[in-house]
Amino acid sequence: MSTLLVSSKGQIVLPAELRRRLGMGAGARLEVIEESDGLKLRVIRSVPEVDLSAMAGIVKAPVRGVPRRLDDFDPASLVTSSRRARP
Repeated sequence: MSTLLVSSKGQIVLPAELRRRLGMGAGARLEVIEESDGLKLRVIRSVPEVDLSAMAGIVKAPVRGVPRRLDDFDPASLVTSSRRARP
């Protein structure tokens, strides 16, 4: 267990080994929870935002046979074929 010193500005320094073990770098955020017997610090792990437009074209579906249009599908045949598949 480590002892921390509070500076005149109210800042504390976490030991380097603890920061490495918790994966904390510059700008890491901690949540401070006040409890009856003291303070509890919890690392806030945010999910990074991703621009989905940058991922366009990453996955390519294999081409199989002749391309089909929406007009080629008959909704009634899909319903009847799914009923036949049930026991």
